[in-house]
Amino acid sequence: MSKTVGDFLLDQLTEWKVTRIYGYPGDGINGIMGAMGRAADRFDYIRVRHEEMAAFMAAGHAKFTGEVGVCLATSGPGAIHLLNGMYDARMDHAPLVAIVGQQARSSLGSDYQQEVDLQAIFKDVCAYVETVVTPEQLRHVVNRAFRIAKAERAASCIIVPNDIQQMPAVPHPPRAHGNVYSSASEAVARPAPSDDELRAAAAILNAGRRPAILVGAGALGAGDEVAQVADALQGGVAKALLGKAVLPDDLPWVTGAIGLLGTKPSWEMMQQCDTLLMVGTTFPYSEFLPEDGQARAVQIDVSPRNVAMRYPTEVNLIGDSADVLRRLLPLLERRRDSEWRERIEVNVRKWWRALELKAMEPASPINPQRVFWELSTALPDRAIVTGDSGSHTNWFARDMKIREDMMASVSGKLATMGSGVPYAIAAKMAHPDRPVLAIVGDGAMQMNGNAELVTVKQYAKRWSNPSFVVMVLVNRDLNQVTWEQRALAGDPKFGPAQDVEDFPYAEYARLLGFKGIRIERPEDILDGWRQAFAEPGPVVIEFVTDPNVPPLPPHITLTQAKAFMRSLTRDPDAGAMIRQAWREVRSGLGS
Repeated sequence: MSKTVGDFLLDQLTEWKVTRIYGYPGDGINGIMGAMGRAADRFDYIRVRHEEMAAFMAAGHAKFTGEVGVCLATSGPGAIHLLNGMYDARMDHAPLVAIVGQQARSSLGSDYQQEVDLQAIFKDVCAYVETVVTPEQLRHVVNRAFRIAKAERAASCIIVPNDIQQMPAVPHPPRAHGNVYSSASEAVARPAPSDDELRAAAAILNAGRRPAILVGAGALGAGDEVAQVADALQGGVAKALLGKAVLPDDLPWVTGAIGLLGTKPSWEMMQQCDTLLMVGTTFPYSEFLPEDGQARAVQIDVSPRNVAMRYPTEVNLIGDSADVLRRLLPLLERRRDSEWRERIEVNVRKWWRALELKAMEPASPINPQRVFWELSTALPDRAIVTGDSGSHTNWFARDMKIREDMMASVSGKLATMGSGVPYAIAAKMAHPDRPVLAIVGDGAMQMNGNAELVTVKQYAKRWSNPSFVVMVLVNRDLNQVTWEQRALAGDPKFGPAQDVEDFPYAEYARLLGFKGIRIERPEDILDGWRQAFAEPGPVVIEFVTDPNVPPLPPHITLTQAKAFMRSLTRDPDAGAMIRQAWREVRSGLGS
């Protein structure tokens, strides 16, 4: 049988060293799925429960491997379902290629069944999107899609009408006007700052007396270099959410998270510093950085478009974070005065003590902070942690101590619900020898996590290390939004929108053949975690927690305080909220 366009498409993916594809079938990609059957020995095709999950898993694959993640969906509704996961990849700079079907070319423009203008739909989310209209075109479209996704750490989309998929392949277009040729060759830009730029940056950093460093996802893999620079400058390091795994949290001068989910030491360091070094971060909330003009700033990033857009920088060093820091380090004068570093370390020690006290405060029935405090000691070595979006993200950012050789990620800039479980599945597929933990709220678990546990059931037997844990924080409330309504808008909780239906997560896990654990008492938390990580197979562990424990930011503005007090006059949970908020303040977490 001669090769079809569908076969040749998969040949091109092999040229790009793609071995795993996340997808969901449909008649819009019948020709590609037929080719997939003929190439089953080359590809690990993971069939998800919903196309959005395929895109999330492709994004997770990219985050945890550095490779291009690939997802596949049918035309019309299947393609549309990919969008949220693709935006997540785009906004967190994770390289992704989506392959989608389309109706036959002859039907386009006739308002045909499942006919959607896919070029228009994907134009905003993709750095490159193209429809294949002839077999001769496929080769260069696939190559450009992957080359751009890899080089720009962006999303690309290849649209293949279903009649094209089953046509004879044209691996080598005829030498004729209008035909072009291409190859599966990477072209990743590796910019590097000049020696003069490095000297200018070093002069700023050397002149400062109170330096602060902020790292993000772009500093992953540069932890050693960041630590050496921090030691030379005698400064502290704060971490944007996607930079949580850059450095271990047990280093005494690591102040932890920054921003709404951040820590008091990070806030204090940024308020008092006179020099700021930002490494691989597009952290969005400028109000948590130094005041405009307070600090002289240097920024390191691989992309010029990411610098000087959150804080006014004097020198921008464009290049790979680790490479730039290695070149910068010999130009830095090792600071002898340790007063500033000692002040940071004192604040960090006080913070951890305050966090522990707060985690041990009583709640009804469990204080969610204690769940994460106890998790820190129970996490196995080399664990990969994936977080969803919700109030639990606060505790993930603040209370959970990450150690060296661990990995962690969440939906950062998009902050979408529903990413925790598919991220974890992708992490496990890419690293089957490592323990994986998904941290999910009950709202997100009902949104799509429960369904994707079926995907876990389908593929779990192949994992060499069977440890796969899904933690569900059960508070029966869309808790983050509830607190945002109170603190930002001054509105009380609106139950019809915010209440989450109770669901037996542990029992559901047992129906799937997993271990199911339900924890309702604080004294059982640590043992529950230990049971979960000791189990030779998938585990769902649910913690029944108090929704009235406030996820206070490190600094509360007068406007936020007034809005919160206004909400109390009408909120059905006002009494419990006041008790828990007082405990927060008493423990020294609010400011």
